[in-house]
Amino acid sequence: MPDKPLSHDHERHYLDMRTLMEQADCLVPQAAVETALDRMAEEITAKLGDKLPVFYCVMNGGLITTGHLLTRLGFPLEVDYLHATRYRGGLRGGELFWRVSPEVPMAGRHVVIVDDILDEGATLAAILEYCKEAGAKSVSTAVLVDKRHNRKAVPGLKADFCSLDVEDRYVFGFGMDYKGYWRNAPGIFAPKGL
Repeated sequence: MPDKPLSHDHERHYLDMRTLMEQADCLVPQAAVETALDRMAEEITAKLGDKLPVFYCVMNGGLITTGHLLTRLGFPLEVDYLHATRYRGGLRGGELFWRVSPEVPMAGRHVVIVDDILDEGATLAAILEYCKEAGAKSVSTAVLVDKRHNRKAVPGLKADFCSLDVEDRYVFGFGMDYKGYWRNAPGIFAPKGL
């Protein structure tokens, strides 16, 4: 069966996304991301390599970081995922809403929450509180990128394991998206002018 032709709107959107990528500023090339992930894996191994931890990937952004990170960890661990939001289609965050709650129990476990970016961190802070209430023995966070600014939801909020700091711009690539696209970009990018 032949492919249907692209609608004018679809074709325009495709061209807009291609142009965005062609003009984007590369803040962190893929080789530097890979080196940063190696460093993060070494730090996690030193702290948790003998603890039989469970890693929870925060969907959707944490998917690529989690995949690349786990292949660097040479010790036994479990993997699960969660999908939580505070927005539910709105512009302001509220109570934590689980789109998909974790299946692997956290009680008595060393838990690692893996995400793509720590920006303002309100959702991450709520997830951490949930893990503590669920009885986790310890809770660590591993994020690929920490955005440099002073708008953190919880003053002093920092990831336990963080590979990269980036300037305060809208970033995409390696799990982070631009309007739902370019999570697959092989590095960290920012749209020109944003």
